[in-house]
Amino acid sequence: MISLVDDLPVYYESYGEGRPIVFLPGWGNANGEGRDVHEPVFDTHPHWRRIYVDPPGTGNSPSHDRIKNQDDMLGVLTRVVDDLVGGEPFALAGTSAGGLHARGIIHRDPSRILGLLLRVPGVIVDRDKRTLPEYWPMPEGFDEAHRDKQERYYLPAEEQADLDFLGAIQRNGYALSVEPSARLEAPTLIVTGRQDAITGYADAWPLLDDYPRATYVVLDRANHDLPIQNEALYRALVSDWLDRMEELAKHPGA
Repeated sequence: MISLVDDLPVYYESYGEGRPIVFLPGWGNANGEGRDVHEPVFDTHPHWRRIYVDPPGTGNSPSHDRIKNQDDMLGVLTRVVDDLVGGEPFALAGTSAGGLHARGIIHRDPSRILGLLLRVPGVIVDRDKRTLPEYWPMPEGFDEAHRDKQERYYLPAEEQADLDFLGAIQRNGYALSVEPSARLEAPTLIVTGRQDAITGYADAWPLLDDYPRATYVVLDRANHDLPIQNEALYRALVSDWLDRMEELAKHPGA
């Protein structure tokens, strides 16, 4: 399906009916990995409309020369979300750079947000300033599972993406011009990987100041591609997050 932002068609997939929850992928990735990771959770949480977006220049969404920096990218994604959810309150889930986009959307108007999920969020844009863990060998079998995930999701996404377009944004303005901090008093889940050598886990800890209803998790045996060998644990955490949002909808103020 397509959401049209002026003359730019942005592709998305939608499943189910109910309260909207929008999934934003990592930089250069399409919606397929997030869909396959999260859809099993909704077998026991059916009353959600799940929306998986391909940002411009990824998946089935073309790039556009008017998008020159991260502010422009966020502007398009914000309009897509407005188009897809209308005036309804909604939840957001962002992976890696998608977490930055999700926080940017919340910064605009936290009052509309039912909850936030940040998976391996990108917090410090300058790679040289990130707090990263020391290398630690992963357990036996992890490399094979990692390669399988790369072959199924990340390599096809890279082949489909407009890498010149995305690379230009990284060079011209990969950070947002305004720090996307905003107090969000809604159920939040932050999941990081103890062996994540791309965004790390420590830089996400200060985000708790913005999210008084946050669960913060550092998963062992988990890198930036989590979940790989710990899918059941990750999905249990997401299920708990959905439980908390559903409880709040039944009993406001709980």
